[in-house]
Amino acid sequence: MEPAKIQDIEIGLFLEALFQRHGYDFRNYAKASLKRRILAMTAAARCRNVAELIPRLLHDEDYLAEVLAQLSVPVTEMFRDPPVFKSLRETVLPRLATYPRFNIWQAGCATGEEVYSLAIMLEEEGLLDKAQIYATDINDNALQRAEDGIFPVRCLEEYQRNYKAAGGKTDLADYYVANAGFFRIHERLRKKIVFAHHNLVSDGVFCEVQLILCRNVLIYFDNTLQRRVLKLFHDSLVRSGFLCLGTRESLRSVETEQLFAPVNREAMIFHKNGENS
Repeated sequence: MEPAKIQDIEIGLFLEALFQRHGYDFRNYAKASLKRRILAMTAAARCRNVAELIPRLLHDEDYLAEVLAQLSVPVTEMFRDPPVFKSLRETVLPRLATYPRFNIWQAGCATGEEVYSLAIMLEEEGLLDKAQIYATDINDNALQRAEDGIFPVRCLEEYQRNYKAAGGKTDLADYYVANAGFFRIHERLRKKIVFAHHNLVSDGVFCEVQLILCRNVLIYFDNTLQRRVLKLFHDSLVRSGFLCLGTRESLRSVETEQLFAPVNREAMIFHKNGENS
């Protein structure tokens, strides 16, 4: 048998062991990106092949956190894709303002830059006190960094440009304190966000929300898993609630017409279908 085929079998066994032993199901993640991450993990562990990881996965409880961190690499930045945040500010936030109180779910929050961007935007629109934000991820290491709200100062120049392009009304410096190469988001923003572990693949409805953001997460899922997650989002949203996906994502191969209708296709903003927007 060709080495590549043997490698694919090993990867399949590794993912099956992860699911059977720990309950984390990556078997329907996009295969190409998943394979790259597993091979990188194999090299980092100085193993000759993927199969050598399996005994450790089965018997070393502490290894699970490392595996999840490697398989769910967080990639994000503050006000990423500024036109999307501008559209959320202009199109969605006025609708949220009609509620006495509302919930927002940022699914796959990574290290938190985007959820803090959202909190800044809510404060500028006078809505933060009415909001409860839930930020979830499968990666506990990323969640801890997100909850700390501490980021490198070297990123600030780019983040400031993004903030202004997203319709920022003051200066990004109004929302953090800088010290010794890092900056920390002000507590008044951090206290409005609840960070929690949640697995989109296997966990159920997190809470009832008016807005869900899940940006550039579905690109790592195959069609079957995309459909499952979109149904989860549909069940989580209130009547005519909003969903914002990543601009790199395409749902053409997934039947979504019965679930969501477009609000702004370029910004990948939708509302729960079957109801008036």
